[in-house]
Amino acid sequence: MATEFIVRGAHVAFQRPERATAQVTLAFEGPKMQPVYDRVVRDLDAVRSSVEALHRPDAGPVTWWSTQQVRTWANRPWNQDGKQLPLVHHASVGVEVKFSDFAVLASWVSQHVATTEGFRLDGVAWALTEINRTQLERTVRTRAVQDASRRAQEYADALGLGTVHAVTIADAGMLGSGIGPVGGGSASYLRMAAAKDSSGGAELELAPEDIEVSAEVDARFVVE
Repeated sequence: MATEFIVRGAHVAFQRPERATAQVTLAFEGPKMQPVYDRVVRDLDAVRSSVEALHRPDAGPVTWWSTQQVRTWANRPWNQDGKQLPLVHHASVGVEVKFSDFAVLASWVSQHVATTEGFRLDGVAWALTEINRTQLERTVRTRAVQDASRRAQEYADALGLGTVHAVTIADAGMLGSGIGPVGGGSASYLRMAAAKDSSGGAELELAPEDIEVSAEVDARFVVE
């Protein structure tokens, strides 16, 4: 008669981020649309020029970047007395720039905060490179399976049984009927750092915590 063991294995690894994607918004508002739109376009040209001077996909310090379309809209705000105020026109555009050199990132942001009035740093996404992300994912999942095997064998040893043999391995939560995988079944590679300070200005966080990469698996083992 076989004895069955169902266990969950897990492993967590930490690694310093290798890429930082600055998420930027250029925005203005005013009583007339054309001046507002033109100002955003001028600032976008200045930001684009500074990025293109740093853009080298393989060597960095900028490995990738993109811009969105300029958005425009208008609204009539209300004052505290309930009176509708004149029309206010808005224009904005989002820009994302991925850096491999964090010191250059800090310098680039500082430059535009000081010289580009409509520049706002919304945040920085810290990440691993694609190659290292894949390698670390493989390692973490392998260790999670090994952890499950160790747990099952410890249970078997406690009962005075023999060597366990795996019959099923699945992402965490998938061994039960109708149950989907839980969050630990896949790894996490991004850590978001908000850009903020007490005065409402932008402050770049250049000391990111290590990125946590975790995995969990469920496994069924048997001992004859």
